[in-house]
Amino acid sequence: MKEIARKDLQNYIENEKERMLDELFALLRIPSISAVSAHRDDMRRMADALVAKLLASGADRACVMETGGHPAVMAEKMLDPALPTVLVYGHYDVQPVEPLELWKNPPFDPIVRKTDLHPEGAILARGANDDKGQMYMHVLAFEYMMRSGTLPCNVKFLIEGEEEAGSSHLDAFVRDHARELACDVVLVSDTTMAGKDQPSVMTGLRGLSYFEVTVKGPSRDLHSGHFGGAVVNPCTALCEMIAALHDEAGRIAIPHFYDDVQEVSPQERQQMNALPLDMERYKANVGVSEVNGEEGYNTRERATIRPALDINGIWGGYTGEGAKTILPAQAHAKISIRLVPNQDPEKVNLAFVEHFKSLAPRGVEVEVVPTQGAYPYVTPVSGRAYQAAAEALTEVYGRPTVPVRGGGSIGVVPMFEKYLGRKTILMGFGLDTDAIHSPNENYSLAQFYRGIESIVLFYRNFCRK
Repeated sequence: MKEIARKDLQNYIENEKERMLDELFALLRIPSISAVSAHRDDMRRMADALVAKLLASGADRACVMETGGHPAVMAEKMLDPALPTVLVYGHYDVQPVEPLELWKNPPFDPIVRKTDLHPEGAILARGANDDKGQMYMHVLAFEYMMRSGTLPCNVKFLIEGEEEAGSSHLDAFVRDHARELACDVVLVSDTTMAGKDQPSVMTGLRGLSYFEVTVKGPSRDLHSGHFGGAVVNPCTALCEMIAALHDEAGRIAIPHFYDDVQEVSPQERQQMNALPLDMERYKANVGVSEVNGEEGYNTRERATIRPALDINGIWGGYTGEGAKTILPAQAHAKISIRLVPNQDPEKVNLAFVEHFKSLAPRGVEVEVVPTQGAYPYVTPVSGRAYQAAAEALTEVYGRPTVPVRGGGSIGVVPMFEKYLGRKTILMGFGLDTDAIHSPNENYSLAQFYRGIESIVLFYRNFCRK
């Protein structure tokens, strides 16, 4: 096989960039929303499109795999069993798009928009970053290596369709297909970089526990004039219970919650805080006047290496137009807890359910249902795969690559370690300003094309070592 030459790669990307973008746009037009049952046919259409593209790019085998939920896509190109094998993971499903009125263009009608941050242009569409844009970089990188005869190792793909809905069927799928997924390293682009010109590799992820809670009071909605002040209001009770979940120092007030938290060393805290963080720009980006959180930690640390409990939604009673004077029968909330290394989501689930029910006043009943979870994850910076990724990014971006921690969760990453015995390299190219999960999700064209280049160079570096 030929050696990967960076200049040839750059010329190829420059000559093919419009075609690459057109292909991505075709995928972005498919409304593959995994959480909405009305889009089941769109999920299948998206999976079929990926199979066709992977086969056309040179895969020996690519197929739609049933999971018990939305299908997954598996593909492979096996050159020689003696060569290293890279497993690429991504997901083709996307988040719901509401509120629609806040989008600058229809979310499944992708456009390129130039901005002050992205003068070269950014793709505006649901899934532009998370994860169709980032996932498709790997398909295009594979296509280049096949066309140029430079693929230096075996490649496998696992692209799922339920990541945004909790990957509820993936644990069993990875377990049952561990032999087909066997590899030397897992490569994922579903995370962010430290900055548009500051390359980084994410070395840690937070885990997740998620709950739906219901507080029940009277058997029906009551007239607030007849019963107000005499019967416990479930909305009031729920608000009081939620308010008690944090103490005055911003810590999560569940007994023994922090017992298993793995503290980050002073050296790692110093390293991660060496990267500049413009707080005024940060606040402007998220639209807040002030930041807050756990005392003793700065904003970056609170969002990455510390646990966090958030209310994702709360509702109850009458919320329509005008007034309706009732005392509601029920109140509801969705609550997430982000976990850090050494915390077990199953153990946290039990502790939360017990504690939250203990906060209920007399006169109400409380239901707490854990709905999804993910384990936290850390990967070492001393490994061969991390070094291959860091060197590739440094070459493309012209600046030293730094290790960073991420605040989100990718549930499949701990599964790969559990069932395949392999670490994952989180080589993400998104930016904090990309508005994933929000209206006007976007992805820089520069990041898209530099991502393709960096991924190809990762293969070169990984197979040299």
